[in-house]
Amino acid sequence: MALPPTTDPAALGFDPRRLAGLDTHFARYVDDGRLAGWHIVVTRRGQVVHSSTYGRRDLEAGLPVTEDTLWRVYSMTKPVTSVVAMALWEEGRLELTDEVSRYLPKFAGTRVYDKGSALRPYTVPATEPVRIWHLLTHTSGLTYGFMHANPVDECYRLAGFDLGPRAGMDLAEVCDRFAGLPLQFQPGSGWGYSVATDVLGRVIEVICGRPLDEVVAERVLRPLGMDDTRWWVEPADAARLATLYVFDPGTGRTAPTGLGRYALEKPAALLGGSGLVSTAADYHRFTQMLLRGGELDGERILGTRTLRYMTRNHLPGGRDLASLGAQGFPETTLVGIGFGLGFAVVENPLPVKTLMSPGEFYWGGMASTTFWVDPAEEVTGMLFTQLMPSGIHPLRPQLHQLVYSALVD
Repeated sequence: MALPPTTDPAALGFDPRRLAGLDTHFARYVDDGRLAGWHIVVTRRGQVVHSSTYGRRDLEAGLPVTEDTLWRVYSMTKPVTSVVAMALWEEGRLELTDEVSRYLPKFAGTRVYDKGSALRPYTVPATEPVRIWHLLTHTSGLTYGFMHANPVDECYRLAGFDLGPRAGMDLAEVCDRFAGLPLQFQPGSGWGYSVATDVLGRVIEVICGRPLDEVVAERVLRPLGMDDTRWWVEPADAARLATLYVFDPGTGRTAPTGLGRYALEKPAALLGGSGLVSTAADYHRFTQMLLRGGELDGERILGTRTLRYMTRNHLPGGRDLASLGAQGFPETTLVGIGFGLGFAVVENPLPVKTLMSPGEFYWGGMASTTFWVDPAEEVTGMLFTQLMPSGIHPLRPQLHQLVYSALVD
């Protein structure tokens, strides 16, 4: 599926000359070897005002980025899984206050890290059970093994969880193992980017009695016509999959990594937090559904009030991420940023030092992909590339700066 034809940017408040500066700026990242290639999409009021590609999806093979290039979106899977969970909530099949142990019994009696090393952690009982809203907001106390920020992260690595689960483990087993590891803080008392959305995906499986990929396809992908979005890439489409690159600190350039091969294999564990592969055109349809209040082309995924509720700041006391002691690798800036049910939410753009709107919501992925939805300006933006880790280059703030500098109405 291709993106809709680009409309006249000036008719929607953009200065075309300034908007063209997006390509000039981000082309430099490719020309000097910091990125292999990219696809940028900007919309306003549901109309594509800018869609451009540059560089290679595979440097070694010399293959260009095309509109149908497949990208590993990693944590941009999280908002999709969160939308599915909230669709079940709308039907009364779960409550945000439900204890996770109601669906995953191993989460009964979780314990919280207090002191000691990863080899000999001293833990205390959780004073509050892990609940569904904790999973959606990353306030559960779960973490990621790749964080390298505290002893609990190391506990995950010692248990075999680093960038992903151990080979052969399905989602049920993965979540049972998570439940047996210490939480890094009491549920609801802090914010920590984590495997929480993977656990949420398993809750969805238990409620629906089907694998996560089937439920996500039924609830989101098929209704929105996201036919190119999937959990792994079959051989027939392998040539469309962009190569995954890492940053080489020695040269400052990209280098291919073998981690990219996993997208070509059916995973044993369907991870609700990082599993999807998609195209710009497909994810564009997801963002437009969000911008339109949960509906696109006559297909309603969520109610308008549900989506507004999801994109408010649900952090304790309405605080920002910085004040909750967020650490590790959170995929976002922290000051002035709250968190809703599956999305980061802009509370105050001034301390962020980037052109953003209050109420804007967004997320990104480990390979430097990103999207945002700005209801105030009716703008969405997306960047697709494949460089790990994200945050090596200021791609996300610079995309904001260039887009909003071109909005002149």
